[in-house]
Amino acid sequence: MRTNPATGIYSGYYRLVESYRNFDDRVCHRTILNAGYLDGLTAGQLNLIQKILTAKVNNHGQSLFELPVTDDTTVIHYADKFYSRMVAENRIDVLVGKQGQKPSGNGKDIQAIDINSIRNKDVREIGAEWMSYQATGQLQIALFLEQQGWEQDDIKLALTHIISRAVYPASELETTRWIKENSSVCEVTSYDIERVTKDRLYAISKKLYSEKEALEQHLSVRTNELFDIEDKIMLYDLTNTYFEGRKQGSNLAKYGRNKEKRNDVKLVVLALVVNPEGFIKYSSILEGNMSDSKTLEGMIDKLRIKTSVSAKKALVVIDAGIATDDNLKMIKEKGYNYLCVTRSSLKDYHVQAGATTVTVTDNKKQKIDLCHVTSGRNTDYYLKVESHAKELKERSMNEQFRSRFEAELQKIDRTGTGNKENRNGHKMDSKRGC
Repeated sequence: MRTNPATGIYSGYYRLVESYRNFDDRVCHRTILNAGYLDGLTAGQLNLIQKILTAKVNNHGQSLFELPVTDDTTVIHYADKFYSRMVAENRIDVLVGKQGQKPSGNGKDIQAIDINSIRNKDVREIGAEWMSYQATGQLQIALFLEQQGWEQDDIKLALTHIISRAVYPASELETTRWIKENSSVCEVTSYDIERVTKDRLYAISKKLYSEKEALEQHLSVRTNELFDIEDKIMLYDLTNTYFEGRKQGSNLAKYGRNKEKRNDVKLVVLALVVNPEGFIKYSSILEGNMSDSKTLEGMIDKLRIKTSVSAKKALVVIDAGIATDDNLKMIKEKGYNYLCVTRSSLKDYHVQAGATTVTVTDNKKQKIDLCHVTSGRNTDYYLKVESHAKELKERSMNEQFRSRFEAELQKIDRTGTGNKENRNGHKMDSKRGC
């Protein structure tokens, strides 16, 4: 169940799933096709589409007489559409042409085979695992861990866990099952698959986290070198996540301002520094009751003057909730520049003579006008930002708020007037008033 972005309705998102038995004779499932939202179909129509598709696959799409009979054009349309997609996307095995006949004229030698004669043993996935392993090689993670004094066996297990998190993010218990039944990640990293357990994955995660500060710095430098990036801009923001448990022994989990508007659970704050390319430069997990404005100095102290050979001190981008006067002063004292939305409304300003208005567009192709203005308050560089689309949106929101507020006042007035006197003219106390 999810919200349909096209209609805004919370409804079912359907997938066509195939059941099969693995090597250990366990029943497993795999997704054959993402059918999407099918709000207009009944349960009977969905079941009939499934039966037609199953019959087509079992008969290789050649028999028309053994298919379920129906005159429902909608069912026939979806069945043909989904079957064509399965064939085009190579989701099923189908015979090409008549039995034993070779197509001619295209230079290809295509032979028909009996798929019932095929026997598979220990079939595993390797595509995403191999690509992720190549990425870890480019990032020189193994070399970094070796320089930190890690043993080769722990390095192989760490790479196995990192790749598994990238390809199949799940719990340690589920990751162990996936590695043993579905993935070739251990063949890629050369770690003994029989030694993979959830407890070993837990332990290697803790050991990796002990290298967090040095590893983040290594990855920051390495990504800059690989993609020729100069960290001239740093984006800083925070989010939080809560726990359902009581977290009695935690030093970080605290009651605080929850983004889900819940006040009955403890939470922790995640602070991130990223560059415009999306690479995480530094991260920190903070106490859940720490205010946004108090988290900045610790992260600024971790910003290196250089994260690559040619990098200069970065421009720190923060939102208005973090941009207190003390924080802005602190940023300048540490030698950085900043970009933020002013916390207070700037009223005493004027446009410089000859100032040029620059027009840019946002990701929705809506125009935004930027113009440099000056103020006698301080030496900061101020931009006047005008967005016609946002002006219309705010005006609409204000109108909606005003109309609702007036409607509630009128309701209160009518209720109060009606309760002042009863039918006999005797005065009564009003239950509501304004």
